[in-house]
Amino acid sequence: MIAECEENYRVFALCANSNIALIEAQARRFKPQYCVLYEDNHARDLAVRLGDTSVKVLSGIDGINFIASHEDADYVINALMGQIGLIPTVNALRSGKTVGLANKETLVAAGEIVMRTARENNAQIVPIDSEHCAILQCLQGENTSGVEKLILTATGGPFFGKSRAELENVTVTEALRHPTWSMGKKITIDSATLMNKGLELIEAYWLFGITPNNIDNIEIIIHRESIMHSLVQFIDKSQKAQLSLPDMKMCIRYALSYNNKDEHGHIKRIQYKSCKSDELDLAQMKSLTFASPDYETFILPQLARFAIKEGGTLPARMNAANEIAVDLFLRERIRFLDIFDLVENAVLQHKNIKNPTLECIINCIEETNNEFKRHFI
Repeated sequence: MIAECEENYRVFALCANSNIALIEAQARRFKPQYCVLYEDNHARDLAVRLGDTSVKVLSGIDGINFIASHEDADYVINALMGQIGLIPTVNALRSGKTVGLANKETLVAAGEIVMRTARENNAQIVPIDSEHCAILQCLQGENTSGVEKLILTATGGPFFGKSRAELENVTVTEALRHPTWSMGKKITIDSATLMNKGLELIEAYWLFGITPNNIDNIEIIIHRESIMHSLVQFIDKSQKAQLSLPDMKMCIRYALSYNNKDEHGHIKRIQYKSCKSDELDLAQMKSLTFASPDYETFILPQLARFAIKEGGTLPARMNAANEIAVDLFLRERIRFLDIFDLVENAVLQHKNIKNPTLECIINCIEETNNEFKRHFI
């Protein structure tokens, strides 16, 4: 029996990395059929804790893929961190499900394949990242032929305004001090290097149908306050923006509401009783500031632009290299600036394969992982 939560959603399965206490509490509240924890030992612990319930506990990528493609699930939210999210997304789309996507790396590594899989299986991808959720909202009711450019906002991370020389001795602790959002370590470091915006640029490229010749019509602008979450500019030079306090609950709500439309096709927004957001009071805002990115110091967004223009396996190569470099930095094996150099070298030295299969992309990721291991282990 799939339990219904207070907002009339039935929770079929829950998945987490290692937070046993939290997923146990959620399982007891929502009574799903399955829970998945990535590590086997954590899953065994959870199974013992939930021994007095009917919840089945699975583990690893096999468990994730099982629930992502299960016939009893119709909406899958993918918030996995890193390229591990690719195959579960593809499996969910092959099963014809709607995927609320909060995993950038899926579209970065294999955007063409993922979008084609969605089309072929009458499945849908709804973005949850705040920037892409904002663009999706700005496009509602608009003729996309009138769109001139997309503008992604960025906080600039903890090192906005710093020169390369000033980043020589950055510590892990300093890089994890994001000025606005509270996020996982990997995405926080990506924000510090601005690679996060590079990944989002590629994600926007696939989500919103930008053609290869128009990839330069996706722009990035620094907006420190994280109030304006992205903009769309139209051919008449007018712009639409979505504004709210920085709160991912809004993006998740919108994604869950996206297919909930009235008889006129208008989205029926939801404000959950148990999960409310604060109201943005513009009168209390001292200012909203904007600036151009420093691409000489923070090279990775432009490297991502180059990678998507070239296509093939290059975006997957770039993403894999970045993921490994960030992990090495977090483990204090390399310096902060080494992230930039390692990712750039990985891209420039790559023998690109055009029109790759999914297997080819996975092989590219594995080869990049093995290459880095030979150098750093």
